[in-house]
Amino acid sequence: MNDGMRDVYISGAAAVSVLGFDWRQLGQAIMDCAPACAAAFAPSRQLGETHGPVIGAEVPAIPAQIDVDARSRKLMSHPARLAAVALRLALLDAAWPQHGCEETALYLGVGASGCAMDELNRMLAESIAERKFSQARFGSAGLAACNPLFAFQLMNNFTLCHGAILNGTGGANGAFYSRGTGTVAALAEARWHIAAGECARALAGGADSAMHPVTWAQLVRDGYPAKGFIPGEGAGVLALSASADGALARLEKTAFHSVRAYAKAPLKLTGEELADAGSDDLIVLAPWGNGARDRLYGALHGTRATVVDASIFLGDALAAAPSLAWCAALDLLRQGHWRRAFVLNAGIDGGIGLAVMGRMA
Repeated sequence: MNDGMRDVYISGAAAVSVLGFDWRQLGQAIMDCAPACAAAFAPSRQLGETHGPVIGAEVPAIPAQIDVDARSRKLMSHPARLAAVALRLALLDAAWPQHGCEETALYLGVGASGCAMDELNRMLAESIAERKFSQARFGSAGLAACNPLFAFQLMNNFTLCHGAILNGTGGANGAFYSRGTGTVAALAEARWHIAAGECARALAGGADSAMHPVTWAQLVRDGYPAKGFIPGEGAGVLALSASADGALARLEKTAFHSVRAYAKAPLKLTGEELADAGSDDLIVLAPWGNGARDRLYGALHGTRATVVDASIFLGDALAAAPSLAWCAALDLLRQGHWRRAFVLNAGIDGGIGLAVMGRMA
């Protein structure tokens, strides 16, 4: 870098997705086994009782050796559990010294959480007055009707907190609510802290699930299934470092536009950043539904790079979608066929994000 900032390297990664728990097979599976990936979509177990046979991309049963303990699971939403597993796997993959964890930063894109429905129904039932929701009843009776520890499931920042506590990361941290670009903002924050010398190591990623009945009801209400949205879930994490020792790739750039910025200059990010993409570059897309997919493909007109659409095979994993695409790109980049990987994502918030990785020499 020529601006006094340090280079940032990717030391390890982790992906928890419909395809399993090995990020080093994720990208190749998407490219080589498209029919098998699509076959992983099945009626959702989590939505079966409330919404019928909704086709989704669910994470398989988590092996006991990488799962969190049963006591901790009682306090966690499903996305928080996925995040904790991914964080554990990323730290193992990076093989950082254990004594450095207390200074490791953590930035995570999170969704709307996913609390236990029986607790939620009890709380809401006690919060009704004159056949409508009452803030007064909610404060006096609703909260009293559920377990006090219910807040550890309900608040979406605990998707980050549980994983940090269980894995011992004690550095700077931040949870970014993500419906598209928030997860890229988490990566950008982690990258800046390392580049600026604020910390030596950081974890960045996203975790979410579209399978929770309330989340899915919101998506249905807003018409997303009709727009090609296949509910997915997962968690993806990159382990970032200022050290090139054993690095898998360089994290060269992150960029994102909010919905307002994108409305003013809709092709600026993709058009300018991809202008020099050539046949030895890789582009991985992580859109939400067909509208975002069409928008991203429209910005790729004329590119000579290889283009892979990760969400077609992984489902629309909400805040986890960009981070799963980063892991897929890293898997493909490390094989040496491409010199750079561009990961583009667009979500229902109207924003657009980019992460650029470079192959190690």
